[in-house]
Amino acid sequence: MNRTLPLILAVALFMEQMDSTVIATSLPAIAADIGTSPVTLKLALTSYLVSLAIFIPISGFMADRFGAKRVFRIAIAVFVIGSIACAFSNSLGAFVLSRFLQGMGGAMMTPVGRLVLVRAVPREQLVKAMAWLTVPALIGPIAGPPLGGFVTTYFSWHWIFLINVPIGLLGIVISGYVLPDFAREETGRLDLSGFLLCSIGASGLVFGLSVISLPALPPVIGVVTVVIGVLATALYIRHALRTPRPILNLGLFANRTFRAAIIGGSLFRIGVGAVPFLLPLMFQVVFGLTPFQSGLLTFASAFGAIAMKFIATTALRRGGFRVVLVAASLLGGASIAVNALFTPATPHWVIITVLIGSGLLRSLFFTSANALVFAELGDREASQASTISAAAQQVSIALGVAVGGGILEASAFITGTELGIDAFVNAFLIVAALSALAAVPFLTLPPEAGSRVSGHSRRRSRGTEPAPAGE
Repeated sequence: MNRTLPLILAVALFMEQMDSTVIATSLPAIAADIGTSPVTLKLALTSYLVSLAIFIPISGFMADRFGAKRVFRIAIAVFVIGSIACAFSNSLGAFVLSRFLQGMGGAMMTPVGRLVLVRAVPREQLVKAMAWLTVPALIGPIAGPPLGGFVTTYFSWHWIFLINVPIGLLGIVISGYVLPDFAREETGRLDLSGFLLCSIGASGLVFGLSVISLPALPPVIGVVTVVIGVLATALYIRHALRTPRPILNLGLFANRTFRAAIIGGSLFRIGVGAVPFLLPLMFQVVFGLTPFQSGLLTFASAFGAIAMKFIATTALRRGGFRVVLVAASLLGGASIAVNALFTPATPHWVIITVLIGSGLLRSLFFTSANALVFAELGDREASQASTISAAAQQVSIALGVAVGGGILEASAFITGTELGIDAFVNAFLIVAALSALAAVPFLTLPPEAGSRVSGHSRRRSRGTEPAPAGE
């Protein structure tokens, strides 16, 4: 397999994923510089997520209509322009709008980049390609907080965004040579009503959950927005079932392999999405570590993610998607539960060892689940599958942070005390159980599900090509 293509795509996804978290530790410095409070500046975090939620649903249509390669390169350019605007922002409004512009580019980079990979790589090489694509995407959010703290402390917060400029420009130039040109697909007219309903639904859920978990605004606003998001989503489902060419084709859920990958992946992400919020908070509030120290500890899981790419292909070839994903769900949930055993007296080497193992399991799960999304779909369905997968990821991660924050708030309310170790124990155990529930959808799959991609059945039958498992 030519590694150049997935690596080029991975660098862009790393840049987007890292930027979604990099300003978390830099909020006080940025807020002081532009004349606002860190709590109010959290709106910039939310605006980025809302922009992703609004524009991800249209990414598949744009890639089919104008060409995946062209849209991917334009997305990088928009992201770079948004980064420059962030660096030169001198007010809260300007910074929030700049982050929203960044999100527009990021919304296209992730699903369209994955679509390019699926269409360019033979199905039997998809797992290996996904491993190269998944590792940087997992490392990005982990590297963001310590990198943001380092750059802000020793340089200036402006460089958090300016560093994207040379990386983005290089990505645009190289992708022009490396990425293949795909024939444009017949898309018909844009489903404008569906786009509006889908965008309101996804952005309402993401915005509402973000406000509930990161209260820069009164929590009641978050609750009302979530209700609006749920209603809009229900209306979209009704609309999609009556429309010949909806913006998101829910008919793909008739394929049980795709259905299991989306539902199982979303459940797992709820638990995993809470960990980057819970763990640094526990390290700082309960253990008394600095933000930079806690960031260095949590970064240990990146080493596990890197190690995974050497075993994912072999694991799937020997066990198949069903066995690997069930095992990764249960063991991944257990590794989250182990965080509940940490205390201020726990040696750092023990914490690091646990986090490395957790990173490996998490990366194995996402590499496998991301490949399973496309395992039994054709290239014509790939753009829709990539878009639905990306939208589900954003909602489930936001839900994970909201669940983690909600458990902490509930524990503090019930006990009438400030956050202590018991609140985090409860939170880790609950989100661990949610991640472990991801095993249930995968248990419904036949052993040969996705065998064309995993190579599992072919290996057992000594090279015989099995028929793809479908409905």
